[in-house]
Amino acid sequence: MIIERVTCDKLILNENQWMFHVPAVNQVIKAGLEFHSPITFLVGENGSGKSTIVEALAEAYGLDAYGGRAGRKFVNDRPQTPLGEIMRLYYTPTGAKLSASRRKRKGYFLRAETAFGFMSFVSGMPGYWEEDITKMSHGEGFLTVLNTMFSKPGLYLMDEPEAALSFSSCLRLIAIIHRLVNIGGQVICATHSPVLTAIPGAEILELGSHGIHQVEWKELSLVDHWRRYLSDPSFYLQPLLEEDPQ
Repeated sequence: MIIERVTCDKLILNENQWMFHVPAVNQVIKAGLEFHSPITFLVGENGSGKSTIVEALAEAYGLDAYGGRAGRKFVNDRPQTPLGEIMRLYYTPTGAKLSASRRKRKGYFLRAETAFGFMSFVSGMPGYWEEDITKMSHGEGFLTVLNTMFSKPGLYLMDEPEAALSFSSCLRLIAIIHRLVNIGGQVICATHSPVLTAIPGAEILELGSHGIHQVEWKELSLVDHWRRYLSDPSFYLQPLLEEDPQ
């Protein structure tokens, strides 16, 4: 593992800021967050704060919030987010060695909503991939990037990588993550995918009105909903289709 916990510098905060109104983010600000596995998934509904937390982790580690590899910054010149500005990382002994300087720091932030534009921009540049991403589908491009960049010990962050991936491609991503952690990498991923979160040994943190708590895969709300939907789609669809369009 690279980082074992995070805290936030509360001295510069104003409790009227929006962050305090998102329970999971509020919990991170006030109590910090610990990591107990080299693979951590943040799971929750839209608006639960998982992307906000992953983005802040990227910024605290020195990664571009737009996405990309450690030690490089392209396209995005905006200031850090309020959470990223106050977040402090606590490294493991291994992580401290790997992160001793910005130039030697290894890692990557893949953010689904900005990934394809960024990937097209840096394709062919030194330190990236040689393939022309613009000639691939989104899913093929994602897997090319992941297979190339997730290859050395470091901190790797992802925000909803399944957005561009088919079922079989999600399985390929699992293999990439498994290979990465076996060589000393750490992965923290915000996701809605019941496929990805099933990786053995992963720590799953569910975000919601309760804040953040650790759960087992089979206890996840998203797993329950997908299981019930695949078993009987009409249970979910009939009430929606019967609604009065007026």
